Amino acid sequence: MVRVATYFAMTLGAFVFWQSMDKLHVWIALRQDEKKERLEKEAEIRRVREELLQQQASQKDSLS
Repeated sequence: MVRVATYFAMTLGAFVFWQSMDKLHVWIALRQDEKKERLEKEAEIRRVREELLQQQASQKDSLS
């Protein structure tokens, strides 16, 4: 009986461990995706800002 209970407990423990690792993997992947998207948005904002600054500088030069 002890062997059956031990086997059941180990099986349950392995299942819980496997499920938690799976959820952790999904959570890490989502965090990485969110970070990548945020960095891409920030890079796009920087690029557009630089373009606008260059346009303003060229307009200022043409007015002078």
